[in-house]
Amino acid sequence: MYDPTNGVKISKRDVCHIELVKDAKSARQAQALQSLLKKIENEEKTTWSQQIKNAIMLHPTKEENGEINDVTCGDAVMHFLSIGWKVLFAICNPPPHKGSGYLTLLSGITCIGFVTYVVAEIATLFGCIVGIKPGLTAITFVAIGTSLPDTFASMTAARSSRYADEAVGNITGSNCVNVFLGLGLPWVIGTIWTLQSENC
Repeated sequence: MYDPTNGVKISKRDVCHIELVKDAKSARQAQALQSLLKKIENEEKTTWSQQIKNAIMLHPTKEENGEINDVTCGDAVMHFLSIGWKVLFAICNPPPHKGSGYLTLLSGITCIGFVTYVVAEIATLFGCIVGIKPGLTAITFVAIGTSLPDTFASMTAARSSRYADEAVGNITGSNCVNVFLGLGLPWVIGTIWTLQSENC
């Protein structure tokens, strides 16, 4: 039997080899999935001592596309200025895989509250020394001091991510928490306190 289109003889013994080639988009998705799984696996292997060592050490960073960023002079200065806070948070916060991440979340919120309290006290003391009103101190020094960590976190996320999705999520999420939780929760507590004081 002959194939009329190209004249090639077809029989039961003929074998056709088909090679499936992924397109560029599928290859990128597979590579991103592999890097994510590798990152999760590395985080599950992280111990408390390794977490503290990572906070102390300063080393080059590797991006998703495989490029290695060397340590700059600014990175070194910022690292040595903030190494005390890094070690403190590495000690206070357990590794992410402990307790399915809930322990890390609770300890992280506690650390954020502690740092916010320290910033507020220092700003209040500075305003008292300089002679600035508490309201002006709150909307300048306290606001800047509590927003700078979000700024640096967004900058780091934008540099390390291809599409900067984490940076956008951090910006919108932090503003939502500031408005609905940071403003709403004290308002509710103050209202309940005032109602109880009037009833007594």
